[in-house]
Amino acid sequence: MARPRFGFNRICVLMRREGWPVNLKRVRWRYRLEGLQLRQRVRRREHPALHRGPAPVSAGPALRWIMDFVHDALADGRQFRILTVVDQWSRQSPILKVGFRMNGTTVGHALDSAIATYGKPVSITCDHGTEFMSRVLED
Repeated sequence: MARPRFGFNRICVLMRREGWPVNLKRVRWRYRLEGLQLRQRVRRREHPALHRGPAPVSAGPALRWIMDFVHDALADGRQFRILTVVDQWSRQSPILKVGFRMNGTTVGHALDSAIATYGKPVSITCDHGTEFMSRVLED
């Protein structure tokens, strides 16, 4: 009780230094029985996008796109991904790119080809996936 931040391992070492013949399992049992076990602090990441409010609504076709991945598996167990980009106004999909592995470069090339075909949108909404956070996609 005098040292509440010490764990049971450290208390066991201190008791052995003082000459007590203690067992580690018994010290742990006593430690938990006395309620000295502290809860670990869980750090939560703040997402700044959550504080910006609701996403803007599209006023016409090809102005706002929504981008995400869909996962599935083949009959032999191999996983594949589908990059889906949906126009918020018309609900059409300018991009449906299928692949086993996709990174920011692949996503960037797919967006470039869709922009060349359908025109440049005002904004693209996506989640915090690693493929969407890369510098290649930002460029």
